[in-house]
Amino acid sequence: MNILLALVPISLILLGLAIYAFVWAVRNGQYDDLDTPALDILVDRPPEASFDREPANNDGTNGETGADRNDSDGHA
Repeated sequence: MNILLALVPISLILLGLAIYAFVWAVRNGQYDDLDTPALDILVDRPPEASFDREPANNDGTNGETGADRNDSDGHA
């Protein structure tokens, strides 16, 4: 029975934290648009371009000049 003296305050604190988190989410717009994210998966769009590397030239050199590449015999 003494355990209730610890469990009741702990449960009330957890309830208060849950209510605070819900109020914070509502005030910050987390529940403003519930339909669009669910429908975005159905839209067939091409993937966005990745900018993490340079595009290759038609000759496959990635923009390198002749001075940038080494010959097969090791000379620049």
